[in-house]
Amino acid sequence: MKKLLFVMVLVMGALVVNAQRTPVKVADLQKSITDNITKDYVGFTVKEATKVVEKSDTTFDVVVIKGTTQETLCYDKNGKFLKKMEAKSGTAKPAPTPATTKPPTK
Repeated sequence: MKKLLFVMVLVMGALVVNAQRTPVKVADLQKSITDNITKDYVGFTVKEATKVVEKSDTTFDVVVIKGTTQETLCYDKNGKFLKKMEAKSGTAKPAPTPATTKPPTK
């Protein structure tokens, strides 16, 4: 049991060292990031932003939403758009449409 706990602590330590995620206030985002969102994602609002430092690379992950649509956008340290990331489970999804069923016929 002690060995298992030790291994888990080592794995968690390695994850913390590899990438550090820090929340960023929306108001503190670079102007180039907010300008890109305003231009390319009309009607979307910024839900949250995170600064990610991994080794010597710094990126910003910005979650934007519009209705039930949620996107995660990745920008470099200079505010240049890099990519749109895949949706993760638990993100906003469209409401399910109710199934229409016919009453049984006799």
